[in-house]
Amino acid sequence: MRFLHTADWHIGKKLHGYDLLEEQVDAFGQILTIAKDEKVDAIVVAGDLYDRSVPSVEAIEVFNRMIIEMNLQEKFPVLAISGNHDSSTRLETGGPWFIQSDFYLNTRLDQAFQPVEMQNTQFFLLPYFEPISARIYFDNEDIRTIEQAMKEVIIEMKQQFKPNMAHVLVSHFFVAGSEKSDSETKLMVGGLDTVPLSLLESFDYVALGHLHGKNALQAENARYSGSPLKFSLSEMNQKKGVWIVDTQVSDTTFEFKEIKPLRDVTQIEGSFKQLIAPDYYEAINREDYLHIQLTDRAVIPNMMNQLRQIYPRVIGVERLYGREEQQKKTENKKEIKALAPTELVDQFFSEVTGERLTKQQEDWIKENLAEIHQAERGQ
Repeated sequence: MRFLHTADWHIGKKLHGYDLLEEQVDAFGQILTIAKDEKVDAIVVAGDLYDRSVPSVEAIEVFNRMIIEMNLQEKFPVLAISGNHDSSTRLETGGPWFIQSDFYLNTRLDQAFQPVEMQNTQFFLLPYFEPISARIYFDNEDIRTIEQAMKEVIIEMKQQFKPNMAHVLVSHFFVAGSEKSDSETKLMVGGLDTVPLSLLESFDYVALGHLHGKNALQAENARYSGSPLKFSLSEMNQKKGVWIVDTQVSDTTFEFKEIKPLRDVTQIEGSFKQLIAPDYYEAINREDYLHIQLTDRAVIPNMMNQLRQIYPRVIGVERLYGREEQQKKTENKKEIKALAPTELVDQFFSEVTGERLTKQQEDWIKENLAEIHQAERGQ
């Protein structure tokens, strides 16, 4: 069968205070057009339907219109899961009768072991979950990490495999070897929430959500669809779109289809005088979300207000003088941010004591961090 793989809609998300609902509706319209042009049999949404666990009324209205058009009007079966940004409890409302229109929305771990069968394919819809959910479901107190949980999850899923069908996993996690951008919430605590790619090799295709770039993972059987929109400057050069996947029992192929943004996220550079000159700004798309790099050294009175009269969607202004020193500070901050919590503790311990953590100390730290992470999620 042929299906469309998308994820990370983040309906209701704002970009530096700017509302993105209009852009999200436009992107959805393009996704629907691709689905019709490609004659897909179903649409898969791999989590983070909303940007917040308690979305705004406007975001809910937009989502409802999307589902009505996609599922009820255009008659596409929809297979979706909740992501880490979604409230599984709120999304679950209405689930039992959604199925009557071929809208499958899984929000609980136990639902993942009941595959949705369509044509030649079994879909296992695995929503984002915490290790405690697996501990309770499997009645196994030894499960402390997502990796440990996923081993048990996949063993149980494989018991449902039918040999004459293709097997697709829809999930929302950070897979080892993937690359992140600035707009993604950090799910990994000291490596505790990483899913090894090797665990996913039993599936013909793994439709992933969470990371916002389509090239975040290059695996033979697994892909992130990426978000339909650019949500940060770090995604400026990313191509956004969806995957069209064709499943066969012996072979699965996939092709990326690009989405053109209603308003792009871009960067411009120049002096203040250059940027406010009509010859310059009339040659670019001033409606884009712009990050401005100023080359001026002098203080410019009322600078931001003047720029916004010309460029209505400025998401940031950066002074380029003293750039080398600033870049060094930024790189140092990035290096620290890139460290996992256990690495930060190890670095601090070494600086203070002159020794490295023992294996037992590392295990204690990881276990405590996991409990803290779980407590924060429960708030």
